[in-house]
Amino acid sequence: MTAGKQECRTSRGVPVTSDLIGERAAEAEPGFDVAALRRRGGRRPLGSAPGDVVPVRLDPDLRAALAARADTDHTNASDVIRQALRAWLDVA
Repeated sequence: MTAGKQECRTSRGVPVTSDLIGERAAEAEPGFDVAALRRRGGRRPLGSAPGDVVPVRLDPDLRAALAARADTDHTNASDVIRQALRAWLDVA
C-alpha cells in the first residue's frame, strides 16, 4: 500500500484489486438475471407501509429501565416502545 492510497476490501474482506474489478466487470457485461439475484437483508416490515422514525428523549432512569425490559424480554428497545404504545393507545 502506498502513502495516500487506502486499501479497499469487499464486504467479505477480500482486497479489491484490478484483477477483481476486471472479473466483476466481465460478469456484469452481459447483464444480470434479476430473479436469480439473492435477496439482501434489511428491516422486516412493521405494517402496511414503511415505518417512520420518531426521535424521543429519555432521562437516564427511563433509558435504563427500557434497556432492562428489553434484555428481560430478549428483544430490543424499539420493540418494547412499540408494545408499550400499542397497549397504552389501544391500537393493534
